[in-house]
This record gives sequence, C-alpha cells and structure tokens, in this order.
Amino acid sequence: MSDCLFCKIIQGDIPADRIYEDEQVLAFLDIHPVNTGHTLFIPKQHADNLLETPDENLAHLMQIVKKIAPSILRAVQAEGFNLGVNTGSIAGQVIFHTHIHVMPRFSKDGHDMWHEKEIGDLTNIAERIRKEIQK
Repeated sequence: MSDCLFCKIIQGDIPADRIYEDEQVLAFLDIHPVNTGHTLFIPKQHADNLLETPDENLAHLMQIVKKIAPSILRAVQAEGFNLGVNTGSIAGQVIFHTHIHVMPRFSKDGHDMWHEKEIGDLTNIAERIRKEIQK
C-alpha cells in the first residue's frame, strides 16, 4: 500500500534500524520504545491487522519472533519480554499493517501490564463465545 508507513519501511523509502529480514518478514527497532530493544516484527505482505493476515504469513511471523527474541534479550540483557499485538484503533493500533511488538522487560522498569476488573458471569460469557465459534 502506497500510504502505509511499514510498507514504505519494507521498500526502503523510510529508514529503520533493521535487525532481521527474510523474504517474508522484517524486524526493526521501534522508534518509540517502551524499553531498550523494543522490536517490531512485520510481514512484508500488507494486511491491515492480525485478523486479515493469511495464516501461513502469521505462522512464519511467529516462527521468526521465537527465533529472534532470545537474541534481543541477550543483546540488551533483559530478563523476559512481553509480546504485543494491537488490533483496531480501540486497542491502540496506530499503523494499520500487521505487526508484533517484542518488548524486553527488566526488573523495576516501571511497567505495570495488567489492571484487573470484575466482569461478572464468566460462565455466560464463555457460552456466548462458544456459540460464536460454532458459526
């Protein structure tokens, strides 16, 4: 897509600090990192989000995340990482090209990931989801 920021990075029209590339995937450092080593993994074939990405592209993308993440952790001496995928504006997606964040984590880095809330009837919610899966 001509107006997609990530497609422009893939084409080399916009610079990025690339850390991995093959025929299907590009990985580069996030310019607005939550921590040192925060890396974006993107399929080279454009799709707006995870749900629109072909299964074979997602499978390869995740294989590359699994392959490269340990190197990121070693390079920045992180103790672990969070994996992030935002799908849709409401979920914080800003660039509409499928991408996965690998965000290295460190002791006392100040990031608090989960904020619980009381939902209520989980059994009813589970039943509604199972019905949707059947469709």
